[in-house]
Amino acid sequence: MPNLARNKKGLFNYEILEKKEAGLVLTGAEVKSVKKGQINLKGSYITIKGGEVFLIGAHISPYKPAYGKQKDYTPTQDRKLLLHKKEIDRLQGKMTSEGLTIIPISVYTKSNLIKVEIGLAKGKKKYEKREKIKNRDIDRRIRDHLKTHR
Repeated sequence: MPNLARNKKGLFNYEILEKKEAGLVLTGAEVKSVKKGQINLKGSYITIKGGEVFLIGAHISPYKPAYGKQKDYTPTQDRKLLLHKKEIDRLQGKMTSEGLTIIPISVYTKSNLIKVEIGLAKGKKKYEKREKIKNRDIDRRIRDHLKTHR
């Protein structure tokens, strides 16, 4: 499963409580662009409208060889995600009752299909983010110290 894109900012700002895999509805040119790694999940999120799940704000660059055929292409258009009805109902229930958010975690290929890993997430507080940065910095210093003193 080659990872094509990762939502680093989303993973930093949210605590992931549960993960799911969903299919992504794309055009042929979008599939080729995504497989080349031309997708960015920064600032994107997932919403449920009318019993369907949509990926909002993900940027997929236009595929250069198909540029003439994609005249009215919008890179950040809403894209439908494929999930079972039971999963959609469960996610919607958790969102409304517990005040959680659904964010895309990563985009990857699985046997020639483009899949999105989505996560049911809870927003982190500012002090939790600062603590994570501090711990990451301490770990980096320890690693560097161990490398130099071997």
